[in-house]
Amino acid sequence: MLHPQLPWFVAGPVMGLCVVAARALFNGRLGVTGGISEVVTKIADRSMSLDWRGFFVAGLLLGGAGFGLIAGGPDFHGYGWLTDTFSSGAVIGLILLASGVLIGYGAKTSGGCTSGNGLSGNSLLSPASFAATATFFATAIVVSFAIEALI
Repeated sequence: MLHPQLPWFVAGPVMGLCVVAARALFNGRLGVTGGISEVVTKIADRSMSLDWRGFFVAGLLLGGAGFGLIAGGPDFHGYGWLTDTFSSGAVIGLILLASGVLIGYGAKTSGGCTSGNGLSGNSLLSPASFAATATFFATAIVVSFAIEALI
């Protein structure tokens, strides 16, 4: 059976290598928001010529779908109160999808996502990325304490 998550000591260095590879090979910043924006723009223009960011997003989607197929389908566990509160996989999936859309909208509106700012921006010593990443972490800490207080 597949383990549902890579250990941090494997995933962290792999992500770091992906950031270095994106900079070395494409002179670009690794970030999901940029990739999704690329795909949406190409679809709106009715063009199928994707750059590396489009293929990055396609790889994320196909890789996730492939893992789901190999693992025997979607299995929602480990989401804390969400999986404790709801037993229906369809409800959890819809909540996660809606959350992802809202997060994507916020990331696009703010000019970047956590992966783009936290990985690529910080490695480039961008002051804006340092501020954004600090804001992401501070918000996550405050929200986690607020949720804990409510439960």
